[in-house]
Amino acid sequence: MLDIQKIRADFPILKQQVNGKPLVYFDNGATSQKPQVVIDTIVDYYSRYNANIHRGVHSLSQIATDAYEQARIKIQKHFNAQHNYEIIFTSGTTESINLVANGFASILKKDDEIIVSALEHHSNIVPWQMLCEHTGAKLLVIPMSYEGELLMDEYQKLLSNKTKLVFCNHVSNALGTINPIEFIIEKAHEVGAAVLIDGAQACPHIKPDVQQLNADFYVTSAHKMCGPTGVGILYGKEEWLRKLPPYKGGGEMIATVTFEKTTYADLPHKFEAGTPNICGGIAFGTAIDYMNEVGFENIAAYEKELLEYGTKRLLELGNIEIYGPKDLNKKASVISFNLKGIHPYDVGTIIDKLGIAVRTGHHCAQPIMDFYKIPGTIRASFAFYNTREEIDMMIEALKKAQMMLG
Repeated sequence: MLDIQKIRADFPILKQQVNGKPLVYFDNGATSQKPQVVIDTIVDYYSRYNANIHRGVHSLSQIATDAYEQARIKIQKHFNAQHNYEIIFTSGTTESINLVANGFASILKKDDEIIVSALEHHSNIVPWQMLCEHTGAKLLVIPMSYEGELLMDEYQKLLSNKTKLVFCNHVSNALGTINPIEFIIEKAHEVGAAVLIDGAQACPHIKPDVQQLNADFYVTSAHKMCGPTGVGILYGKEEWLRKLPPYKGGGEMIATVTFEKTTYADLPHKFEAGTPNICGGIAFGTAIDYMNEVGFENIAAYEKELLEYGTKRLLELGNIEIYGPKDLNKKASVISFNLKGIHPYDVGTIIDKLGIAVRTGHHCAQPIMDFYKIPGTIRASFAFYNTREEIDMMIEALKKAQMMLG
């Protein structure tokens, strides 16, 4: 069992008021809050050993380099990558996806096919559309059901010897659907296709084992996992990382440079041009330590309780539509809903005045909203530092919104 009050005390932002009301932060799907230990790591870096890495023989540079590379090892162990050089630091999930898409531009040929799911965030759609425009490859879409689940029979029909890459999120940011990625990966590999899994929404709730999943690429962002913004990782199998060309040119990613020819550094530096977000990488390692100390089994069990309680309380409101799987075992701790007949933006604006922070809109997943023929949803996304009492406060705020707008 988690000591929720002790955990909440670790997050200084949760102590404040918004519009004169206690902050109820239910926008964890957009970004998580940061524990004091992560904030302290950032302050410690800039106040004690701020220096560039991998390049200096002086003491501060060596301390910073060691801390940064130790963070890479922490991340490697967390995701159970076989090698630490299979962890590439990026600015986040979006850059990680673009890195892979850029690499496949030299691999794909006209009329090759790549497959995306209907449940994707824009960052896992747009780079692939750009890739298709560049290469002449075709983009196919795994359709979804009204309950927000991917249709696996239809997926299998899309696969062929033309399929070169499949990409899918582990958990839908808009609906909370946990996708059957083990099946998706297995079937893609049967036709020789590579698979990229967007883990941005899964990693705050689930501890993925990339070797067990057999994913070719797995991407995520630190800021969803109690870490800082502006840093994330691409996990790639060594064979794929060696096959793909560099994404960006510059310092650090080179072995030798002459005006006639440049040779590239070995992994992981081949994909890490320029001065990285050193502080962010180190703090990402701290955030992973913190979440593992809380325990992902504990997090999953507690957040499931919040999901069940929140769903029950919302349904008691009446005149409400909840989108996504009805079976809560197929969802992460996200509830995407609308009060019938009321625009989600109007609801979000009113309950913000009462201290309730939720996300409203299309959640960078416009195709999902188009599927449901709605302008957007209200999304309440819970984390392990939230409480039932906060859910009750959201329900009371929604009742007031219903009275004012209904």
